[in-house]
Formats: sequence, structure tokens, C-alpha cells
Amino acid sequence: MKAPRPAGNLAASVRAGARSALEILEEHLAAIESGDGAVHAFNLVTADQARGEARAVDRVVEAGDDPGLLAGVPVALKDNLCTRGVPTTCSSRILEGWRPPYDATVVTRLRKAGAVMVGKTNMDEFAMGSSTETSAFGATRNPHDTNRVPGGSSGGSAAAVAAGFAPLALGSDTGGSIRQPAALCGVVGMKPTYGAVSRYGLVAFASSLDQIGPFATTVADAALLFDVIGGHDARDSTSLNRPTPRALSVLEDGVAGLTVGILSEFLDGAAPDVVARTHQAAEALTRAGARVEEVSVPEVRLGLSAYYLIAPGEASSNLARYDGVRYGLRVEAEDTAAMNIATRSAGFGPEVKRRIMLGTYVLSAGYMDAYYNQALRVRTKIIEGFAAAYRTCDVLLGPTAPTTAFALGAKTDDPLTMYLSDVCTIPSNLAGHPAISVPFGAGDDGLPVGVQLLGPALSESTLFKVAAVVEAAAPALAAPSLVAGGRS
Repeated sequence: MKAPRPAGNLAASVRAGARSALEILEEHLAAIESGDGAVHAFNLVTADQARGEARAVDRVVEAGDDPGLLAGVPVALKDNLCTRGVPTTCSSRILEGWRPPYDATVVTRLRKAGAVMVGKTNMDEFAMGSSTETSAFGATRNPHDTNRVPGGSSGGSAAAVAAGFAPLALGSDTGGSIRQPAALCGVVGMKPTYGAVSRYGLVAFASSLDQIGPFATTVADAALLFDVIGGHDARDSTSLNRPTPRALSVLEDGVAGLTVGILSEFLDGAAPDVVARTHQAAEALTRAGARVEEVSVPEVRLGLSAYYLIAPGEASSNLARYDGVRYGLRVEAEDTAAMNIATRSAGFGPEVKRRIMLGTYVLSAGYMDAYYNQALRVRTKIIEGFAAAYRTCDVLLGPTAPTTAFALGAKTDDPLTMYLSDVCTIPSNLAGHPAISVPFGAGDDGLPVGVQLLGPALSESTLFKVAAVVEAAAPALAAPSLVAGGRS
């Protein structure tokens, strides 16, 4: 039985002339108007521009032409994706007033496919966070319980899809920033192979780790969006110059003959209800014809430590460009050095400052070999550990996040506890491998649980067909409540 495709079905109805793109857009704008006050998924809703884009799609259909695979589908964009003439803030005061002069490659590809951009979603400042609480514009709330976090850093995109504000959204994943909020919000979130999707126009956090990927309510819609945005881009020097794996066309291929490894290290420390759901997903794969066995990759235990040396080091370098001279915020002072200090002090939030200082420290001459270079060696060990596992397993299975969504404010005063939220997602970024989070019922508190599938580089086709089987077996998950102040 084919999985439902809300976005795919909308596009098909527009392409067939059965519905207008403008009508679909207005429905979603009305949902945003009525519900986003309780969620704060968006930093900016581009309603007028979206109406113009929707009318353009309808004119193409009326002319008898095909507007594309995403005809008339509203898509939300994380606020670190450049959009020409539209404020792009990274949820930071330091980019106040900046309007990019160009579109990110993924935005260009969405437009060519007929998608309609509805707005820019809230995020942890410069994608540094696991809860979307470090945003300079206020926290985003989880649509399933507005007293809980949506995860981060792409929490606005995850919440927008979960709440029905947009059928699709894009986020960026540096250490789990697509998959972790997808799990906490009960939607599908996927991080592609490093280089499979162009990073041109993505405001950098950690350039060797960042990757753009899709959010959707179904595996099929995530596959559709991945098919649209993937592929080589000459403007991105890290883009892979080889065919991108196809996703949508393989969803019904099944898992017979595949070997799935339950990653034991990811189960250690995870909440019992999350572990139970992971085992249920494994049992579903066994029933569908896969061979399931437990596998160990001990090196992934070092992922968190290595990541919080490598990522801040790269962030320290990337964020040096925000100096009050070229663009964004400028705080006047008596000389250039004082202006730089005043601008960065006022423009960056506490978490960004923390990571810049940590990164500058580990890159300094006296400590680089002891910390940063050692972390790079650990990264190589993690890649080797995964390679050994993939010699016997086609994909790996584990929890996406160790718990369900935690309460707003619960971890903001304890950064180390917050960082542990990404313990299951970081290793894939360090290795450059793809991974996908699929909703799999609820935990004991009634909040969504996500299970994660991991694969070697360019294994997206395999991951998507396994994800489709997991999705089909998933326990029912209650629709989110948007009642301000808590669950209804």
C-alpha cells in the first residue's frame, strides 16, 4: 500500500488543474495566522511574495505547461538559507537588516520545481543549539506541547511542518539539527550525504559538517523534496560531481535481503520508552524480511567530544566575517577595534559567544595539536568504525534522540546537558554519511519518538526504502495541539 503524500498529492492536483496554487497557499497562510502565535515557527512570513509565486504557478498551468514536481506546494525555509531581497537573519541580531543579493541553490531548485516559499523559520542562533531557545527572536514551541521545545537548531522548520503551516520545509544539519527536531516534533527529517545537496547560499556554521535537508510529514514527501534539491552544483566546491541517489522511485522496493544493525551504543543512555520503540521498529523490519542483528561501533562514543572541538573551531573562523564593517549590525565606537568588539558583543548571543571562544582557544598555536588535531584523528576513527559496521550491515538503526521533547528552559543553564541531546546524531555528521529520522509512535509522556536509520555515503536510496517500511509499521501518533500553554 502506498504511503500518503500530502505534498505530492497537492502538487499533482495543481498540475492537473484540479486545485489552484493560490487556494492551497491561502489555506496554509490562514493556518499560520491562527496557530503560529502559540508556536513561533516563523521569523518572517512572506505572504505577498508567496501569493505572487502561487499566481505564477497557476498561470503556467492555465497555459498548458507543467510547473514542476512541487507545483504550488508551500515550503518553509530555515532562516540561514539565502533568499534574494528577503531578510535572512540566522536568528541573530548581528545580521539585522541584511537582505541577500542572491538565492541559495536549493531555493533556486525549489522555484524551478514550482514550490511556493511561505517564509523564513526560527532557529537557534547561527544553528548553535538543540532546542531553538538561543534565537535572538524568542523560542519556538513544540506543536505537540507548547511547554516543550521543538528541538534544534531547525526547530522552526520542524514545528512548521508538524503544525500544518507548510507541507514541506528545509533545514540544515550540522550535528543533528534536522533529525533531532524532526524526532521531537513527530515528522520526517533527513540529512543527506555531505556534498549531495549544494551548500551554496547556506550561511556557514561549520563548513565540513553542515548539510541541507528536508522535513516532511511522510517519507514519500521527504524523498520527493530530496529528489528536487539534490545534485551537483558547480558553485559549491564541496558538491559531489556524480549522480545523486534517487529516493522517490525506490520507496516500494521493500527490505527483503537487507541486513539492519541495531547500534548498541545509541541505546545506552536512551530513555526506556525510546529504547522500546527502537526495538519495535527493528521487529517490524524483521517481519518485512530484513535480517536484524545488534552491532557495536565503539568509536561513536567519542563523537560528542570530537564534535565540540571541530564545530566551534570552524565556527570561530566562519563567524569572524561579522565585524560591523561589511554588512549587518554596526555599533559605533571611537575606533575600528572598539567598534568590532562592541558590534560582536551586542550582536552575538551567549551560546554563539561561548562557541566562538571555545573554537578560538582550540585553534590557538599552543593548543591546536592537543585539541583540534586530536579531534580530527578521532573523526577518522569514527569513519573507520562505521566502515567496519557497513561491511556486514546495509543500514544501522537507533534512536534519533535519547528522550522525547524536554521542557522549555530545562537545559538552558546547563550547556553540557543540552549538548547530550545530539549524542545519537553527531556521528553521521562527522562521517559525512546520510541519516533519516522517522516518527515511530509516542513515548510514555505521549510525545513523539523518532527512530533513526543511518547508512554509508550515497546510500540514500537504501535509507528511504527502509524508512518507508518503518513508517508503515509505526504506531499511531496523536495530531499536535496548538493550545497556548500546554496540551489540550
